[in-house]
Amino acid sequence: MSEAYMQNRLEIKKPVDPHNAFLLSEECMKFLGELVDEFKDTRDELLSLRKTFQDKLLIKPEFSFPDETREIRESSWKVAPLPEYLQDRRVEITGPSGDRKMVINAFNSGAKVYMSDFEDAQSPTWNGLIQGQKNLFEAVRGKLKYTAEDGKEYSIGQNPANLFVRPRGLHLPEKNVLMEGVPIPGAFFDFGVFIFNNGQFIVNSGKLPCFYIPKTESYLEARLWNNIFSFAEDYLKIRRGSIKATFLIETLPAAFNMDEILYEVREHSAGLNCGRWDYIFSYIKKLRNFSEFVLPDRNSVSMDKGFLLSYAKLLIKTCHKRGAHAMGGMSAFIPVKGNEKENVSAMNKVREDKEREVGLGHDGTWVAHPGLVPVAMEVFNKHMKTPNQIDKQSQVASITEADLLKPISGEITENGLRTNISVGIQYLQSWLSGKGAAPINHLMEDAATAEISRSQLWQWIRHNVKLTDGRTVDTNLVNSLLNEEVRKLPESRYLIQASEIFREISFNREFTEFMTLAAYDTLLKNEVIQ
Repeated sequence: MSEAYMQNRLEIKKPVDPHNAFLLSEECMKFLGELVDEFKDTRDELLSLRKTFQDKLLIKPEFSFPDETREIRESSWKVAPLPEYLQDRRVEITGPSGDRKMVINAFNSGAKVYMSDFEDAQSPTWNGLIQGQKNLFEAVRGKLKYTAEDGKEYSIGQNPANLFVRPRGLHLPEKNVLMEGVPIPGAFFDFGVFIFNNGQFIVNSGKLPCFYIPKTESYLEARLWNNIFSFAEDYLKIRRGSIKATFLIETLPAAFNMDEILYEVREHSAGLNCGRWDYIFSYIKKLRNFSEFVLPDRNSVSMDKGFLLSYAKLLIKTCHKRGAHAMGGMSAFIPVKGNEKENVSAMNKVREDKEREVGLGHDGTWVAHPGLVPVAMEVFNKHMKTPNQIDKQSQVASITEADLLKPISGEITENGLRTNISVGIQYLQSWLSGKGAAPINHLMEDAATAEISRSQLWQWIRHNVKLTDGRTVDTNLVNSLLNEEVRKLPESRYLIQASEIFREISFNREFTEFMTLAAYDTLLKNEVIQ
């Protein structure tokens, strides 16, 4: 297929390799078209509600637990239990779905779960998205293989990690697939293509199709997803409740809706997850107009302080009360090759982070690199002798609205400013080249961590914050440092594009909601040129 073509009511703008065309069969596109028909209007309404709420926050930074759902929070109910094979999720590894070798290594990493990502760790190039679907189609059938340039062969071994799939957030479009000339939601494409091609096969194999759902902001969005799950189950003639999903609590509004989110998806629930990096980004974004919520250097914003500690405690308390897994978040550190001292330091930081999580009561944790699985597994094996800690009820006192907004204090330094500039540009450069997960400064950066860098920069400029040396952060200072940081990096077309986009969204008077949305058209143009 070499040009735009129609499948049922959907127009596919980009060519699909003939070997992969079966993934977008007429039957699959019929299902996807009906899914879009059924739910796109609701999705659009929910995105409008997000904007309405954000507009209110720009005037007054006020959050509260919803009055209309008080009965849900105060009554006794539990989510449907997970099957035995999913009870132990003590270590989960994440990574992009489109990289064949990384997918195989993740399945073979020794982790209990592999969260295959179409979102923050996956640059949404058309070829990458289709390759990701192909990789997972072969993986669930035990047929995924890869031969490296040196001839080394990779394949999925015995006892692989259980698969969870993360589609894109509701806000992201898929501009390569149109219905009546309008891009369909990327979330619907990722979920729909995967569940249609693999749902029945997974169920027939004795397992369940499992997902991670990102960027949720309200229980109404969880309700939408629950209806999508039920629609897919009925369409594919698999038992209701077969689809299971962990919802990432990675936006500030979602923290005030945890009980309600679990309640809405109670027959499909696989718990909640502390999506810490996006959560920090959301905190900055939602409260951006108010100087009292300005955060210090990114490396000072840690999970043992302020609003982050309260959010983790509330998530654990809520999940365990409802019989659900409370999953910990991502440690961004990765092994450091060629420097044993720095590698030991990185591993110790990972160990400390995981000890904090298991001590709080989390039932499992995330890592971004196979080399960190043994470290995280050692910690959870030592401190969690049972498959999970769901039966361990939290003794934490009530977490208040004020607790969930409590700022974290610390210094804002030139080094922190330079790091945000450099990391943001380097990540965006990687993303524009088609790679959504980028090792930078011995950390695995994805869209979420890069969003923190650029939103902090915008926040610091907006509020004219003072560096520790007394200088004011303004556009002149940032522009000067940005030029210096760009000169340190190897020249490339992607670097020029990345620095221009980064500069624009950092200096705009109006806050750019998502960096990847601002860069999406450039990504599509790059793929055409390639």
